[in-house]
Amino acid sequence: MSSPIPPRDPYAASPGPLKGRGATFNPHNRFQPSHTEAFDDGWWQEALPQRIPIQIQHETPRSALSWNHSPDLGFDRSLNPYRGCEHGCIYCYARPSHAYWDLSPGIDFETRLIAKQGMAARLREELCKPGYRCQPINLSGNTDCYQPIEAEYGTTRELLTLLLECHHPVTLVTKSALILRDRELLAALAEKRLVRVFISLTSLDNELKRTLEPRTASPAARLKTLRKLAAADIPVGALLAPVIPAINDHEIETLLERAADAGATSASWTLLRLPHEVAPLFEAWLEAHYPERAGKVMSLIRQSRGGTSNDSRFGHRMRGEGIFVDMIEQRFRRAASRLGLQRRPDQGLDTRLFRPPHRQQDLFL
Repeated sequence: MSSPIPPRDPYAASPGPLKGRGATFNPHNRFQPSHTEAFDDGWWQEALPQRIPIQIQHETPRSALSWNHSPDLGFDRSLNPYRGCEHGCIYCYARPSHAYWDLSPGIDFETRLIAKQGMAARLREELCKPGYRCQPINLSGNTDCYQPIEAEYGTTRELLTLLLECHHPVTLVTKSALILRDRELLAALAEKRLVRVFISLTSLDNELKRTLEPRTASPAARLKTLRKLAAADIPVGALLAPVIPAINDHEIETLLERAADAGATSASWTLLRLPHEVAPLFEAWLEAHYPERAGKVMSLIRQSRGGTSNDSRFGHRMRGEGIFVDMIEQRFRRAASRLGLQRRPDQGLDTRLFRPPHRQQDLFL
């Protein structure tokens, strides 16, 4: 029996830049048995809307914690309150995960979001298990836990409240100023050496930010966020991610200087990654916004990735290799050293204070 023909996706082909969106089209979901291709047959077609509304689905997760064994990451467990991300960063390595939900890693990833329900209750159960061993949890390893829908759902705040209750260490990575809403919670965690925050800095160029990371906080807002967190005695570092050849690599020293001035005590960097559908999405973005240098950018990426657009091997995927990568590393190391920024700081988070939280049923006794 033949597979059903999937409904036509008006964004299957690239319509060009869309206001407030990073992706320009919906690439084919690689897990679908069949797919359609857009073809202009000369007949009239309805114009595509320039604004695409956000759709939110709810999911009840089987578990709260996600585990990994990657030597490239500084944590082995994470919490991801949401799937998909309204920030719309064109380079996001998490885009391909949307295909597991029969959705496209392109525009769908930015507009069809999944909010996990009951995450704090599920985490409470997992932290109460007899065999649980405390190590820092990362919030969040997949999509930004402070993306815009967090203002409505508050799941990240619920998780932080629980982690403070049981004195569990946590690290956070975000490019959103919404984290300041939870400054008092983070300060309480910091007093007990239970938290470290990393603010992702990509560029100081507002126009580049607008197309590269359309719904994230502005560069000035991120530096202000970093400054306010540092003023509250919350350990904060800068994450220059991703470094993109011939797009933002010239800003490395300036970004580090501004981060240090704002109170960052550590910094690190990663090279652009283009796994699965991220590669064609990024190349379409280049052609739409930087056609005059698209070839150069992709050439430098391939030179840094063993001749391909992506190298997924452990030990290579975050940094790459070759002359360009060596040059970036030297520049970064010298600037960080001059500014007194630690490269790979010992998190210094205390795991000895952890006590399993009260079980859910005990809260009502």
